Order: sequence, then C-alpha cells, then structure tokens
Amino acid sequence: MPASILNVRSLLLAILMLMAGGGYMTTLVSLRLEAQGSGPILIGLVATAYFVGLTLGSLRVPPVIQRVGHIRAFAAFVSLFSASTLTYAALEAPLFWALLRLVDGFCVAGVFVCLESWLNDRAEGPDRGGVLAAYMIFLYSGQALGQQLLNVSGGAPVMAYVTASILISLAVIPVTLTRSAGPPIGENSSFSLSRLYAVSPLGVVGATLTGIMLGAFYGLGPVYARGLGMDLSDTAFFMSLVIVGGIALQWPLGRLSDRFDRRRIIVFAFAGTVGVGVALALVATPGVPLMIAGFLFGGLSFALYPLCVAHTNDHLTGGQRVAASGGLVLLYSAGAAAGPLVGAGAMSAAGPGGLFIAVAVCAAAAVAFGLWRQWARAPVPSERQGAYQILPRTTPMSARLDPRTPDGDSAASPPSDADQSATARRTG
Repeated sequence: MPASILNVRSLLLAILMLMAGGGYMTTLVSLRLEAQGSGPILIGLVATAYFVGLTLGSLRVPPVIQRVGHIRAFAAFVSLFSASTLTYAALEAPLFWALLRLVDGFCVAGVFVCLESWLNDRAEGPDRGGVLAAYMIFLYSGQALGQQLLNVSGGAPVMAYVTASILISLAVIPVTLTRSAGPPIGENSSFSLSRLYAVSPLGVVGATLTGIMLGAFYGLGPVYARGLGMDLSDTAFFMSLVIVGGIALQWPLGRLSDRFDRRRIIVFAFAGTVGVGVALALVATPGVPLMIAGFLFGGLSFALYPLCVAHTNDHLTGGQRVAASGGLVLLYSAGAAAGPLVGAGAMSAAGPGGLFIAVAVCAAAAVAFGLWRQWARAPVPSERQGAYQILPRTTPMSARLDPRTPDGDSAASPPSDADQSATARRTG
C-alpha cells in the first residue's frame, strides 16, 4: 500500500464505517415510512430534510471546527449522528423523523468537512490523486455495503437502528486515537452563481439536474423497488448495485471526456440516463434486466457531477477552481433537496415507475441544453482541457482534494477583467 494511503488510513477507516452505518439510513427510513403506509409525498419530504441539513451543514460547520478543532468537532458530530440514529426507534412519526433527518444531514456535513480538510492537509502534491481515489473507494464501498444492513433486523426492527448506531459510533475510534493534529480550516473564496453560470452554463445546469435525479433516487429508490414487489434483500441488492455501477463506469467515461469534447460525453451520459430511466420506468417485475438497468443508471448518473466539474474547470484558472467547485457542490445539494419532492410527485401520478419518468425528463432537459451549448459555443481546445478527476458530491471542502487544484487556491485573488474576458470568450 502506498505511503500516502497509509498516512491517512485512520481517516479512510472512519469514513468506511461511518458510511456503512449511516449511508443506508435514507434507504431504511424510506422503507419504514412506506411500511407504515406513508405516501410518496410524505416520504419525499422526509428525504428532502436530509439534503437540506447537508446543505446547511456545509455552510455552517467550518466555524465550529475552527473554534474547537477537528478531533473534538468530529467526535461531537459523530456522537450526535449516532444518538439521532437510535432516536428513530423512540417515536415513529414522519414529521419527527424529518427533524431527525435534518440533524443527520447536518452531522454528516460536519463529518465530511472534518475528514476532507484533514485529507487535503495530509496529502502531498504528487499523491493527492491517489488519496482522493482511495477516499472515493472507501466512501462508496461503505455506502454499498451498508445497504446490506437492511437484512439484519430479522424479527426485531429496532436492530437496524442499533446496528447503524454501533458502526457510526465506532467511526470515532480511529480518528480520536490518531497522533496527528488536525489542520487549520482555510477561508473559502466566493464565486457568485451568476458568474459561475457565465463561466460554464452546462456545468451549472448539469450539476443541478444531476442533484435532482440522484436526490430523487436516494430518497425514493427503495420505495420504487418495493413497489415492484422486491423483498427487503432484493431491495438492498438493487441499491448496492446502483452504487457499484457508479464506481465502475466513472473512470471509462472520464477518460473518454479527456479525449473528446467533454460536452459530448456529458450529453452522451445524460442521453444514456434518459434511455435507462425509461427502461426502469417500464419494467413491471423484478429480474435480471432490472438489475442491469440499475447498474447502468448508477454508472451513468454518478459520473455526471464530476464531468460537469471537469467541464467547468476547463474554463478556469487554478486559483478559481476551489470556489467554483464549491458552488457546484451547493447547486448539486440544492437540486438533491428538491429531487425527492419531484420524484414523489411523479410517483403519486404514475406509480413506482414515475420516479424514473421524472429522472428521464430531467436528463432529457439536460440533453437539450447540452446540444444547444455545443451549437452556441466552440469547444475548449483539447490542449487546454484538464484531466478528468472523480470527485465526491459531499461539501465544498471536497474541492480542495482535487489534485488539479494548487495549494492555497482558497486564498487566490479574483481574476482580472482581462482574465474574465478571456474566460467569457472560451465559455462552453
């Protein structure tokens, strides 16, 4: 194992356990609400609360970490998350659960900010790409493995919450026992949404629509699976398979985007999502075709956010990328907060398949917008395209992990008028 990975192994182990324990809570809560007879709209509202908490946490937790330090802040967020997970068993009321999901999202954002800023500080320049790749593997692997915890409850439903709480609590140990001090939290430079859209219209629209699609899937994908007649084990497998697909296809699509006009690959991925979304909407019974379609949906849709970030970065200097990528994360999060409500409305009107009808409509809108952008502006010259990099859709702090971003970007000065004019001329 490379020394750069060994240096952050405690942080990687923490994210693996945290995502294994907490990464399936959205699935579990949606299924429990569905079993209680709640409709898609109510389930969507509860799912939305999590993404609202995640967005608020991304903006509000850095000052907390600055005051008390990384280790104390991490322990506090994980402890609150663990307590919240157990509290679901105390009162099965949807509105109360929505409040708990808001707390969960806030805590998860705090954990991500702590870990990502810490990883960024520990990763040396040449090793940043390897550390980021390891972080993504541990994060998604924990999330995929966590779905299988749906099978542990047996005849005692409370066991699902207990198991999740145990794993979340254990995530504190490797971090609190580390001998290294936490890094300082740097100030994030701002990048207005209007300026971000002027730099990369397709990046902005693509990231937002991707958030809507994936927010809808995470919040209501389990309800869709159950609506088709899947048992709990098959539902867990379906959710895991989508996440595994997201890991498997990101690199091939990213490498294609490095060789061709990146906008074409973005349009291709959105178009593929349209096709897979229609297929998933039309499937009436579980089976191998459904699982294959789920795998492809994960592979195509999970690649969209890093593709949009890479396309946006093609129009920016290194000193602008942290602020711009942070803006895209917030746009994705805002879309994810709206996604469960969009999906819920479609499911109320068209049944379980309505979820993927909504996904297909969002993807089709992105295809139309992407084709227009290709007509409106010339592509970025191939020699000016940066290398594709898989990035997490977590908090603005994750942008600092991008190896294409030089150290100290957050403090970089804003571009001059000449720089902005040059950016505008080459915007796609």
